[in-house]
Amino acid sequence: MDELHTKLKKLNEYIQSLGSLAVAFSGGVDSSFLLKCAHDTIGDKAVAVTARSSTFPHRELNESKEFAAKYGIRQVIIDSEELDIRGYSENPADRCYYCKSELFSKIRKTADELLIKYVAEGSNMDDLGDYRPGLKAAAELGAVSPLRFAGLNKDEIRQLSKEMGLATWDKPSFACLASRVPYGQKITREKLTAVDEAEQFLIDLGFKQMRVRHHGEIARIELLPEDMPKVFENGLSEKIYNKLKELGFTYVALDLKGYKTGSMNAVLDKKTIDKAKIEE
Repeated sequence: MDELHTKLKKLNEYIQSLGSLAVAFSGGVDSSFLLKCAHDTIGDKAVAVTARSSTFPHRELNESKEFAAKYGIRQVIIDSEELDIRGYSENPADRCYYCKSELFSKIRKTADELLIKYVAEGSNMDDLGDYRPGLKAAAELGAVSPLRFAGLNKDEIRQLSKEMGLATWDKPSFACLASRVPYGQKITREKLTAVDEAEQFLIDLGFKQMRVRHHGEIARIELLPEDMPKVFENGLSEKIYNKLKELGFTYVALDLKGYKTGSMNAVLDKKTIDKAKIEE
């Protein structure tokens, strides 16, 4: 058995040892893979718990419902509104810590009501290389991390998902809409809505992996380098500009560096990032 399938076996054995599991399920690549493995391993003792909020696009919520329904997995949808958390909308560097504290407290409560022993989150080994204060919050509330326990990284999860026939195997990476607003700039429903609609417009145009960062009057679009030339074909740049102007942006910029996960973390000092990694 090769190394990849050894890791899969380790994952399934770990899930089996837990007995029952409430998976924090966003519908993304990692949580979809984890949920399917859990359902295949422990059946109805695996439940998907999905949070509905203003930072979670409707398309993602709908896709999570479709995934759970397709495989006959029980899904519980809860409300977890981050903007109601004191201090969250001020957008501090540890914003995700407060968000995940709220989220996993509610998932834990749901799990208790369903008599489920463990709560799982879907981070993988690659997530340890960036600033992720939310992982600390999840750990403090007793959430387990099966994908990290098995030593799986993102590429391996995509490969195994493809082998399992999961449509999510090549799904673009996603992060909550609040990550589009620079630290220290206030997060509002209006900003989140503008970003959500701008990104949906780009998705409808055929762009998959991208971000629209909200810098006040400026929308900074991050695309994969190979997708950048498409912006200047068939009058597409004008369409994009006009649409984003309708959404309230005065200026629309294309980031020449291209798409990069966690690009907003570039403004954080090294001490902040190192401290978070140690605490996690």
